[in-house]
Amino acid sequence: MQTLDYADYQVLRQGARVIEADGHGDKVLLLPNGNFLKLFRRKRVITSAALFPYARRFASNTLALRKRGIPCPQILGTYRVAEIERDVVHYAPLPGQTLRQLITGDVPPPRALLTQFARFVAQLHERGVYFRSLHLGNVVMTPQNELGLIDIADLRTYPWILRKSLCLRNFQHMLRYEEDRQWLLQDGGVPFLDAYARHAPQKWSSEQLAQRLV
Repeated sequence: MQTLDYADYQVLRQGARVIEADGHGDKVLLLPNGNFLKLFRRKRVITSAALFPYARRFASNTLALRKRGIPCPQILGTYRVAEIERDVVHYAPLPGQTLRQLITGDVPPPRALLTQFARFVAQLHERGVYFRSLHLGNVVMTPQNELGLIDIADLRTYPWILRKSLCLRNFQHMLRYEEDRQWLLQDGGVPFLDAYARHAPQKWSSEQLAQRLV
């Protein structure tokens, strides 16, 4: 992670549009060239973010995903801007539309997208990817018709398949969002859960999954 002084940060963000902010300031900036700056604030004095900043985690996670063949953003740089007490990741976005954009668009998505997403979730679990923030707003359909992940600071990878408890946590997080839930569990959840169970690294039946989730 490089140290970036405030003047150079201002040059880097020149012409940017604020995409996300809160009471503490900017969080996500869209640059004129289509790339992004994501800003992370350290919320406590004593925190793991001081030793392993979120910007560095974001960058590290992209490397881990790419090693596993999972599309994700491309890191252009990580910085510490001391004057504004922010860690910054500069990245090129993963092109495409999020699944949430696709399911809420004017044209209903093809039914095959549901089973493709189920296979993708099973693939993540088989490759040891635990993405606590897994939901349809963080999954992108690329122009190559592949699924990939964005907003990946909140992600861990393991050298083994995920245990069942972590798999269930992923599902429970996805089902917190009503629009996502309605799409995922259409027809009683059978198409989605059947497709996941067929490809999951752990042995489940779709009935077992339904009992835990629906």
